Amino acid sequence: MYRVPPSFPLCVDGRMLVGGGTGVSRYAASLAATLPVVGGRPMILRDNDDGPVGRWLTAASPREVAVRVHEVQQGGSLETLYARHVFRAAQVHFGLYRRMLRLRATVGPGLMHWTYPVPIRLAGWINIYTVHDVIPLDRPDLARTDPKRLRAVLTRIVQAGDRIVTVSEDARARILAQLGCPAGQVVNCYQAVEATPASATQPLAGGVLPDGYFLYCGLDEPRKNLPRLIEAYRGSGVAQPLVLVGPDFSNTAGADGAGIVRLPYLPADRLADLVAHATALLFPSLDEGFGLPAVEAMAAGTPVLTSSTGALAEVTGGAALGVNPTDASAIAAGIARLAGDAGLRVRLAGAGRLRAERFSRARFAARLRAVYADCIARSAGH
Repeated sequence: MYRVPPSFPLCVDGRMLVGGGTGVSRYAASLAATLPVVGGRPMILRDNDDGPVGRWLTAASPREVAVRVHEVQQGGSLETLYARHVFRAAQVHFGLYRRMLRLRATVGPGLMHWTYPVPIRLAGWINIYTVHDVIPLDRPDLARTDPKRLRAVLTRIVQAGDRIVTVSEDARARILAQLGCPAGQVVNCYQAVEATPASATQPLAGGVLPDGYFLYCGLDEPRKNLPRLIEAYRGSGVAQPLVLVGPDFSNTAGADGAGIVRLPYLPADRLADLVAHATALLFPSLDEGFGLPAVEAMAAGTPVLTSSTGALAEVTGGAALGVNPTDASAIAAGIARLAGDAGLRVRLAGAGRLRAERFSRARFAARLRAVYADCIARSAGH
C-alpha cells in the first residue's frame, strides 16, 4: 500500500489551468482536482505577473527566484504558492542560458509536479514533469511546436528531473526512444476522465437534434487529420450533419459547405450535451499522446470512431470502431457503418463506458500516489 506522508507538500503548477478547453489544460485541471485525493499537503503554484519589466529582470537573472506562500483562502482545498512572472520568464531564461530557471520556496522540501515540460526546477524539492507526447520530435510534420527547442527542454528535464510522468504506454515508449533516458525514469499514469453530466432540457448548440449528427471536437492542427475526416464524411453518403467544435476552422480544407456545422469552443456543459447526444464522435487522429475526446465520449456512452494505431488504439482498447487514419475510404466506410447499424452503436456505447472506467479519478490517484511515494522514499534514502 503506497502512502504519502500527511504533511508532505505536494504542489502542481497552475500554468495550464488558464489554457481553455485543450487536452493539456484539461489534464492540468484534473491533476489539480486529484491532488487532495492523493494525500500529503496539496498546493498549487501560480504566476504573479507584474509586467514585462519585472519579467525580463527575472529571466535575465542567473539567481534563484524566491517563491512565497499565500494563505489558503476560505473553502479552498489547495494552498497557493506565488512566483513572480515565473512561467513566461522561464521561457526567456531558457532561451538566454539554455538552462532551467531555478526557484526556491520558503516551505518544504516537497514534491513539485509540473503539468507540462516547462524549463523550471524547484530547488530542494522532488521535481516531476508530465510529458504528454513527443510528436514534434517523431513527426514534426504533424505539429506546430519547434522540435529543436522542445528537444533541448526535454534533455534538461531528463537531466534535472526526478521522474517523467506520461499518459499512455505508447507515449512512454516513444519518450524513451527519443530521449534515451533510463526506463525507470518514465512512468505512465494515464489520466483521469470523467463525463460531464449532460442536460436533459436545454437545446443543443447549433440547432442539431439528438442522435442526428456526427461530432468532431478539437483543434485543427495537422495531426488531427481534419481535412481527411471531412473528405471521408462527404464520401460516406450519410444524411446526418458533421458538427465541428473548436477554432473557427476557416483555414481547414472542406470545412465550408453543405452538411458541416461549425461551432466555436463551448462551455463544458454545452459541449457535454453535444457529446452525449451525438450519433458518434469521429476522431481519426494521425497521432496522440492519449486521446482525451475519445475517452470522454466513451465515458458518456457515445460511440467512437478513431484510429486503429498508436495511443488511440491503446486507450480505447477495442471499445471503439478503429479505422486506418490515412485512408479516407476506410474512414468513410466506418462513418457509414455507424450511421446504418444501430446494434453496433449500442455495443460500442456499452463497451466504451466499461473501458472508460479504467481512467477514473480513483485509479489516476492511485497511480500518482505510487509514483509520489516512491520518489519520496528514494529522496529520504529508504
